[in-house]
Amino acid sequence: MEKTVDESRTTMTQVVFPNDVNNNGTLYGGRLLDWIDTIAGIVSKRHCRSSVVTASIDSLNFLSPIYQRDIVSLESWINYVGRTSMEVEVRVTSENPITGEKRKTCRAFLTYVSVDENGKPKEIPRLRIQTEEEKERFELAKQRRAERIRSLKLEPTEW
Repeated sequence: MEKTVDESRTTMTQVVFPNDVNNNGTLYGGRLLDWIDTIAGIVSKRHCRSSVVTASIDSLNFLSPIYQRDIVSLESWINYVGRTSMEVEVRVTSENPITGEKRKTCRAFLTYVSVDENGKPKEIPRLRIQTEEEKERFELAKQRRAERIRSLKLEPTEW
């Protein structure tokens, strides 16, 4: 079975409240990480229709601060699917609700593994690539996967 990128693509919107910020008035990195893991988990569950576990967060690059009262938009989709694992990308933008100014604030790549009722890795649907952009993302994700495996000194079949 195959699924398209759009079948699991998800968006989420949050408002930054006083309890979400540090003493500089900017969003806690951990709070943003929680939101990122939440949306990426939803995307991966939608793709495989099973339980998933977070296997890794490859990179989390903060490009600009997010302030109290900002509106935060997260968009997420599948880039790559292996036998039991998948790479999910999350892009985060923030918006000043008064001025309407929007900023690219963060980009993250996460890997999830589909698991069965016993917590063992479970095969997942293949990814049907439909656009040149999806093909490019797939190839870049495949390179990141190979680098993850090299850095962990694992054999490809162990991943």
